[in-house]
Formats: sequence, structure tokens, C-alpha cells
Amino acid sequence: MLFRLVFCLKFDSNLIKMAEKLKINRIKAVLAEKDIMHKDLAAMVGKTPSAITRICNNDFQPTLKLLRDIAIALDVSICELLIDPKRK
Repeated sequence: MLFRLVFCLKFDSNLIKMAEKLKINRIKAVLAEKDIMHKDLAAMVGKTPSAITRICNNDFQPTLKLLRDIAIALDVSICELLIDPKRK
């Protein structure tokens, strides 16, 4: 019983670590492609540079409204912020 509990806890913590490293958005890549600094994007969408940095690092994800605002500011589709168009 103890082994099963330890295994489940270890398994759950591994899932959490994997989810934490998961790259949900590719805003950082789009900024690099367009040669735009994160602080400039922050000014365009009315957020702090640190908030944009955390989004670019996938520490947290933007709301749909913010994602739309970022797409408009960068002149790309929302899909391009989530999925690499070069990837097949």
C-alpha cells in the first residue's frame, strides 16, 4: 500500500513537471521573427514588460482577449501564436 502511494505521488509530480515545461504559445518565437522586443510588445498591448516576459517563457498563458490583442499588435493570426506554420 505504501509503495502504491509513493508511486502515485512520484507519477503525479512527474506529470506536473512535464506540464510546467510544456510550450503552449510561441509568442517569443514570433517576437524574434519580427525583431520586436518584449517591452515594445508590452507597450502595444498595455501590459508590463514582466508580464510579457512570463507569457513568452510560458510561465503563464494569456487570456483569449490578450492573445487577440497580441496577434493584432504583431500583425499575425492567433493560430500563428500557438502553432508554428512551418511545422507539418
